[in-house]
Amino acid sequence: MTNVAPTATPILEGRGLSRSFGNVRALDGADFEIYSGEVVALIGDNGAGKSTLVKALSGNLSLDSGQILFSGMPVDLNSPSVASEMGIETVYQDLALAPHLNAAQNMFLGRELPAEGLLGRLGFLDTKTMREQSRKALDDLGATVRTLTDPVGAMSGGQQQAIAIARAVAWAKGVVFLDEPTAALGVVQTKNVLETIQRISSTGVAVVFISHSMPHVIEVADRVQVLRLGRRVATYEAKNTSMEELVGAMTGAITGAA
Repeated sequence: MTNVAPTATPILEGRGLSRSFGNVRALDGADFEIYSGEVVALIGDNGAGKSTLVKALSGNLSLDSGQILFSGMPVDLNSPSVASEMGIETVYQDLALAPHLNAAQNMFLGRELPAEGLLGRLGFLDTKTMREQSRKALDDLGATVRTLTDPVGAMSGGQQQAIAIARAVAWAKGVVFLDEPTAALGVVQTKNVLETIQRISSTGVAVVFISHSMPHVIEVADRVQVLRLGRRVATYEAKNTSMEELVGAMTGAITGAA
């Protein structure tokens, strides 16, 4: 677990974020913050606003109002590419993989390595290096992706999820969002992902962990932020809370904690 200095500046912060879809208020003045090297679990019932908040903080959704700050400075996260340039990476539940491409091509999608010399100037890629780096990233995750040359669309859900997580982890330098990263995984792969979350945070990268699994939340998080009806209603130190307390905050049976 990470000890955050009380005077530290959050690496990523959202203040009073609001977003409506027609008559539905998905975010209603939501606040959020995370510090470098910290694991924050973001929890809430279905419809609480978790996915909308993640999309807003990762450049995938515009806001009606509110302010986003990166390292204490206001930023305009108007696209995923802007977020990526800041070192913010996201793994969504739909994984956002290109099914016709193989694992290495997906790992380096939009970041392809050109071959050296004339071949690179002619548009050829350094396929060997991309495969080697992809294999290392997957091995570091403990993923069982046996081939890097088959289209990912032909792979199991667990293998696809492992590729998406490995890609985000490999490129994240500031913050990585993991939206239900263990949902399609078995016991061993889930253990590997939870260990990877702790390993990422130990390098100074902040991890936002969205999950419905309260045991996993308590196991890996430093803090837990609870959303309900589009607002943050409670924040807990993971080591000082319980599954019952978290569920109570999610359902409204328990009201806020700082």
